[in-house]
Amino acid sequence: MINENLISACKKLQRDAQRQVYEHMAPKLYRTCKRYLKKEEEIEEIMADSFYTIFTKIDQLKESSAFEAWARKITVNHCLYQLKRNVNFNLYLEDNPFRIQPESAKETLLEEEDLLKLLNHIPEGCKTIFNLFVIEGYSHKEIAEMLTISEGTSKSQLNAAKTKLKDLVNQLYYQKAK
Repeated sequence: MINENLISACKKLQRDAQRQVYEHMAPKLYRTCKRYLKKEEEIEEIMADSFYTIFTKIDQLKESSAFEAWARKITVNHCLYQLKRNVNFNLYLEDNPFRIQPESAKETLLEEEDLLKLLNHIPEGCKTIFNLFVIEGYSHKEIAEMLTISEGTSKSQLNAAKTKLKDLVNQLYYQKAK
């Protein structure tokens, strides 16, 4: 658990405290990056950039109790910056047809990890907006400002993501084995 003493020690650039914060936060921030980015090298780069920002700007943190949310927001912003360089959020491109086979032919429960895997099969713009709206809790207005798109584009990308995910879930998890 990240406590006020640990935050204070990080503000004083104590390396042991920074290591403890890194060890506690790295798995959480990795999962955040994984929701937005596919390539492992991009995730590693964003993780390094995020921790650099966290440790160099920790003096700006006003409430120690908000540290984890603050660190996650920094990480999301780094992911968005990376995506904005490569993705046109105003376009929705239908993926090429693909077939994913569930691991078992019998009906299975949909787990969080399964949903994260399915997110990798929808277009980047839809995936990013789904993450920001559904998982991070941003409004369409906030998403539009973050990505410099219209609120309508945000809403339409979210709708496309939900439709695509619903189709994938139905196809893979609720279709009877033949």
